[in-house]
Amino acid sequence: MSNSNMNLKLKVWRQQNAKDEGHFEDYTVQASPDMSFLEMFDVLNEQLITDGKNPVAFDHDCREGICGMCSMVINGRPHGPKQGVTTCQLHMRSFSDGDTIVVEPWRSNAFPVIRDLSVNRSAFDRIIASGGYVSVNTGNAVDANATLIPKETADEAFEAATCIGCGACVSACKNASAMLFVGAKVTQLSLLPQGQAEASKRVVAMVNQMDAEGFGACTNTGACSAECPKQIPLSVIATLNREYIKAKLKGY
Repeated sequence: MSNSNMNLKLKVWRQQNAKDEGHFEDYTVQASPDMSFLEMFDVLNEQLITDGKNPVAFDHDCREGICGMCSMVINGRPHGPKQGVTTCQLHMRSFSDGDTIVVEPWRSNAFPVIRDLSVNRSAFDRIIASGGYVSVNTGNAVDANATLIPKETADEAFEAATCIGCGACVSACKNASAMLFVGAKVTQLSLLPQGQAEASKRVVAMVNQMDAEGFGACTNTGACSAECPKQIPLSVIATLNREYIKAKLKGY
């Protein structure tokens, strides 16, 4: 690791719970350019604990860009200034010595703040539970090549399946829409043979649950895809709309 530490000023959102108004607090921290953004927050929390203060609550789990937990808005952008990375994959060398960094939680009524930078994203879980699955008969595993799927279709389904459900799309959207997330999940299953039997029921149930959770309508600005760490394309929203219209025409 580099020996030349950076001196940084942090403006961090502190909020006791969803009912608290919340406020920014200013901190200073020294960090190595080789640290990840979350490691820098570990250093900050060690300082706060040493000083007898409450550490900053933030979500994290795998720290490998897989789980989608590291939900921070950094200088106004979900997951920070780099494209195609999560907060845990963002390194401090992306900033300069003396920088002021503003850190906030996801902003959405559907993602109420639990504490500080940690928000409740169980709305996504309920959307998935409403239809983001396939029903299959149990028994011996089917041979991998028993169901032939064109490579282009498989690639498109896999691209949609890379969504990690972090919620950056919701945070980036001025209407806090979840269309990219739901579109990715619907697209993944609608393209594969295993998802066909329940396709119409699934898309209607997931869209209805999305609306019930209080997410906004799609703005068509493309901010969701631009800030998505897995770079899910906007085409999944078109697929979602197409699948929804087909289901409605069938009477679902």
